Amino acid sequence: MASIGIIANPASGKDIRRLVSHATVIDNNEKINIVERIVLGAQALGVEKVYMMPDSYNIGYRVADKLISCHELKCEIVVLDMPYFDSMEDTVRAVEYMENNEEIKCIVTLGGDGTNRAVAKSIKNTPLITVSTGTNNVYPVMMEGTIVGMAAAAVSSGKFDEEKFILRDKRIEIYRDNIFIDIALIDAVISTDVFIGSKAIWDMNSIEKIFVTRSHPASIGFSSIVGCKKIIYPEDDFGACVDINLNNNEIMAPIAAGVVEPISVGEPKILSLNDEYEYITERRGTIALDGEREIEYAKDQKFVFKIRRTGPYHVDVIKVLEVAQISGFFTL
Repeated sequence: MASIGIIANPASGKDIRRLVSHATVIDNNEKINIVERIVLGAQALGVEKVYMMPDSYNIGYRVADKLISCHELKCEIVVLDMPYFDSMEDTVRAVEYMENNEEIKCIVTLGGDGTNRAVAKSIKNTPLITVSTGTNNVYPVMMEGTIVGMAAAAVSSGKFDEEKFILRDKRIEIYRDNIFIDIALIDAVISTDVFIGSKAIWDMNSIEKIFVTRSHPASIGFSSIVGCKKIIYPEDDFGACVDINLNNNEIMAPIAAGVVEPISVGEPKILSLNDEYEYITERRGTIALDGEREIEYAKDQKFVFKIRRTGPYHVDVIKVLEVAQISGFFTL
């Protein structure tokens, strides 16, 4: 039986950056519409069961009700029977269940970089397709739900050579006093802000360092700052670190949607896979992971940042559909 999992985060795209930039708002009703199209695209190509994370907005139940009322639902939608607390732990635990369910051959996420960072805490071997509905959208991309469902069906069919369309992503691993504490998929930022607060960083003057697994001027946020100095692709076996606000030469970078500003940026230091970058704190501060402050630190603490290719197995939607087409997957 071909089955897929869907993680639709109702909280994605609702942080304070919506008030200080011009970011697109994708509300929960639109997320329901996207999930409907994913389900319809997937079931048309053989998916028989769709597992969904429960949430306070009842996205899974609303999708099922609407498609049943339209007489369009042919597969089974199963909302996981688990408690939820409207927190990142919901995503972590739902993905852990899906990872351990042998029926589920592909997981689709609706969210931003933060949502997928939560997914990466649990996912190990299940291929991942990411759909952008968040604020910082470097890791997931904007895609039509129908196409996403078709790609998920192709992956879950198990008929194709996954090496042709799946890349294992890099991630940043963070250690404090030699103890592993957290990860980031795209960027880790050292900030002089001393409290986590609303989590999202929007004051560039508070930033000291940026670590990235990838960087490009065509993205938005902290990785774009590095990207305006050095382009690093997901397939490159290295990342980088840069110093910020040390009276270096300024560059113009898209730090938020509709916000392109001059930023003082040093020369990128290339970090090969498994290199260890040691940082001793000089004062209190916080570390933001994929755009959100998560770690508070005190003076004289030792952190180690390490880039490794231990992230999710990420599906290239375009490539998997090309492989499927060449193999006659769409022919009746």
